[in-house]
Amino acid sequence: MRDAVDGILDQWARERPDLDASPMGVIGRVSRLSRLFGRAVAEHLAEQGVEPWEFDVLATLRRSGPPFTLSPGELAASAMIGGAALTHRADRLAERGLITREVDPTNRRRVLITLTPEGRALVDRLVAGHLATEDRLLAALTPAERDTAADLLRRLLVSLGDTGRPTD
Repeated sequence: MRDAVDGILDQWARERPDLDASPMGVIGRVSRLSRLFGRAVAEHLAEQGVEPWEFDVLATLRRSGPPFTLSPGELAASAMIGGAALTHRADRLAERGLITREVDPTNRRRVLITLTPEGRALVDRLVAGHLATEDRLLAALTPAERDTAADLLRRLLVSLGDTGRPTD
């Protein structure tokens, strides 16, 4: 079985046999998969009238557990987005009634972001379909292969210093 990346590697082997292009095989495939996965997830969410960023923020609040409340910093770190992006996203979600922003009663300098009942109902409705989409995307792999892939990707992320902190 061959893919488009194999063709690229063959071309580099022909044109520059002095170079080891094998890293391109991994990076190229991860990059292509990221685009394909992102597109499929976005299409599924669009069918539900939701943008991927909306789902990410709502799902982050939902998985935080009751009372489904996080500070902006906690939410940004957990959703892996920057503070400026979070401010814009929170504005849009608050306008739709999916989250609230309130002053922390224990520290008036701090704001808390809370999932509303409407936001919780929306994310609870979406998450099963989201997981089904991801399962479909990985259907070519056995459960053991999925575990192996997850382990290898985790090792790469950790080796590159991925802490789950926002990068923008």
